[in-house]
Amino acid sequence: MSQQARSRKADEVRPEYDFSGGVWGKHHLAYKAGTNVVVPEDDVAEAFPDSPSVNRALRLLMELAKNQVSST
Repeated sequence: MSQQARSRKADEVRPEYDFSGGVWGKHHLAYKAGTNVVVPEDDVAEAFPDSPSVNRALRLLMELAKNQVSST
């Protein structure tokens, strides 16, 4: 089998993958605006299991840091 034939076969979509209901560019604008994905390490993820808990903790940290700078 030639290299070209092999790469063509590798590019084919498997029959079990059904993209017939897909929407081209559905998330384009969101990604264009920018994304910020952060993956916490296991111990942090255990303490903060969801986005709201992470956001609360970070807002508290920001407030503490702001108060620290204001008082010095």
